[in-house]
Amino acid sequence: MSSEQTPTTPDNTGPRPRRLTYAALLAALEGLALVVGGVWMLVLGLTAEPDNRQQAVTGGVTLVVLALLPLLAARGLLGRRSWSRGPAVITQLMALPVAYNLLQADSMAIPAGIALAVVAVAALVLLVNPETTRALGIRGPGNVQK
Repeated sequence: MSSEQTPTTPDNTGPRPRRLTYAALLAALEGLALVVGGVWMLVLGLTAEPDNRQQAVTGGVTLVVLALLPLLAARGLLGRRSWSRGPAVITQLMALPVAYNLLQADSMAIPAGIALAVVAVAALVLLVNPETTRALGIRGPGNVQK
């Protein structure tokens, strides 16, 4: 890892910036939505008559496991851990194609696609904000400590 990318100690002296708190809340919201969706798929797969019970259960378990990424990132963001921004950004980048696919549907999925796209873009803007970066102790390229 080059010296430009090495995280510094976060600035924990003052209150947590609101942008960082909002980014953590959005990541947690996405994680909770994944948990709810996964549990819903599991319940339907086990109690209803799905086309493929194994596929429904596997999909539900996958969603619950995927929920760990944004939930851990949200916890790290609230704790001002520099490592947490990476998983949070990855979560938002993964959400954008999902939102696009939801927007292409001719169904009730369109409002969900709009909501997901808005949350993902807002979270990305909050995560790359200089105030958030400083609070997490992340230096950008060219900000070498002397």
